[in-house]
Amino acid sequence: MKFTETKLKGCFILEPKIIGDERGSFMESFNEKIFAEGVGQQVHFVQDNQSFSTKGVLRGLHYQTGAHAQAKLVRVLNGEVLDVAVDLRPNSPTYGQHETALLTGDNQIQFYIPRGFAHGFLVLSETATFFYKCDNFYNAASEGGVLFNDPTLTIDWKFPIEDMIISEKDQQLPTLENAKKVW
Repeated sequence: MKFTETKLKGCFILEPKIIGDERGSFMESFNEKIFAEGVGQQVHFVQDNQSFSTKGVLRGLHYQTGAHAQAKLVRVLNGEVLDVAVDLRPNSPTYGQHETALLTGDNQIQFYIPRGFAHGFLVLSETATFFYKCDNFYNAASEGGVLFNDPTLTIDWKFPIEDMIISEKDQQLPTLENAKKVW
């Protein structure tokens, strides 16, 4: 597994070693020891989540606050998504900046997003199955979010906004300036 830290300190792109032959392929998707060495810290994942979505579905930008903040290790099992992390750590030199990663069932790239970040993704293929690990349990009272098209974020979703399928809840999220603080 190759770990590459992004411009947002603590966010990593993980590229697996995929072994293929005439039968198909094999890869190790997670190894706690290798993961801790790669990101430079011990992370204990406690919950796995999976979603299925169609082309144009945008989910996000979501996060959990305070004691319920979550780190995530995300990947796509099949299909293709544009994955986005936004730094919400108040004292970070990259506060308000974002990183994107193209995650596909073919490339099997994973994206590690530490606590203190908003996260979202947009489905670019006809369908996609999205899978992620969390290091903390979901808590409804600690939910936070940032509007996906907040002009201060300048996220290029690489998809026409008029063709996006966005929940009513996500359309009503506040801008970064008005969002809940992560801690």
